[in-house]
Amino acid sequence: MPLYLRFDINQLYMKSVFLTFLLLSGFILVRGQNNSIGKNDPDAKKLLDQVSAKAKSYKNIQADFTLEIQNAAGKTEGKKTGTLYLKGTQYHVSITGQEIFCDGKNSWSYDKSTNEVTISKVDPGVKTISPEKFFTDFYDKDFLYKLNGARKQGRKTLEEVELTPVDKTRAFYKVYLYIDKATHMLYGLKSLEKNGAKDILTINKLLGNSTISDDLFVFNKAKYPGVEEVDLRN
Repeated sequence: MPLYLRFDINQLYMKSVFLTFLLLSGFILVRGQNNSIGKNDPDAKKLLDQVSAKAKSYKNIQADFTLEIQNAAGKTEGKKTGTLYLKGTQYHVSITGQEIFCDGKNSWSYDKSTNEVTISKVDPGVKTISPEKFFTDFYDKDFLYKLNGARKQGRKTLEEVELTPVDKTRAFYKVYLYIDKATHMLYGLKSLEKNGAKDILTINKLLGNSTISDDLFVFNKAKYPGVEEVDLRN
């Protein structure tokens, strides 16, 4: 799987969430330049700029999503739902059995099955992957992008943007973004891996400027009796 390791099935889902919500971050924004392997589509850039501007207009975002993991034969290995809360560089991702908290300085990854939380520092000097990039600056000079056109999805009209990584050593070879033409917000994402597997994320509901307390972005040990802490900050 791209950008994460497979462990048990619960960890697989959380790592897949970070593929989808966090895949396309930590890079430099495209400024319309060509790169060594081709030319980006100006129509795609215009649409992506609109998506980025719309997301940045919100003080915070709450997104309910469904994540489906398919193997190379196209068989669904599993499907789960979750919620992302996002406020600037702070975020909270919740999916069955696992949670991730980040207050912009520290991050906590909690696994319910082991009742264990891993704590680490956020290093702004490292090209880490962060959820705010998924809704804003998710296109960059490390990808070629083009607009494939529109298709109907129920009552929605979705524009498909195809991303191809410049770095051919990546585990994935293609990413498709699906953007609601009416709202200029991301509807979903599909990544294709070289081994034939697919990760498909659909945003079922997205709210902007809702009431989100900063307490949501910090792991509260008192709410998890007997939790074991693995502190990697030292």
